[in-house]
Amino acid sequence: MNESNIRKSAAASTVKNTAMPDWVGVQCAAWGAALVLATLPAIAFGEPSCPGIHVRILDIKNSTGAVACALFESPEGFPAEYLHFATNIMVIKIREKQARCDFEDIPRGTYALAVVHDENMNGKLDTKLLGIPTEGYGFSNDAKALLGAPSFSAARFSYDGQNLELTIGLSY
Repeated sequence: MNESNIRKSAAASTVKNTAMPDWVGVQCAAWGAALVLATLPAIAFGEPSCPGIHVRILDIKNSTGAVACALFESPEGFPAEYLHFATNIMVIKIREKQARCDFEDIPRGTYALAVVHDENMNGKLDTKLLGIPTEGYGFSNDAKALLGAPSFSAARFSYDGQNLELTIGLSY
């Protein structure tokens, strides 16, 4: 065989080997569509992909500053000393008066949450002379602050290691 016949033969076999029957292309397209449709509920509804404690913060009065979410696993330092005693802390920028804290890779156990709208971003809940907060605050279980912060036991909840959706409204 001469060199030009070899090139023609190689080109012909390359084209011949890559041609697929029509049903293979349709099958690939169907599988691709099925995979996209399977992930749509998670994308469309904003469902978290990892197990964890997912906290939606409500009643934020403005978008100034940030929201600090503090997850405690014991009463020590709850809720005022969140920077020193919280197991996990998330500080989230507020966007359009909305915020969400997602704690992932959290072991099963009993926890309590404290949330602070840190408007001036100084890392603490600012108060007036008598200890009355000047910034927004909230707690898991909708625990109320009456003449002081609620106890850990009033705000505690059990976490089983699966997805847990919580909503905490802020008070000002």
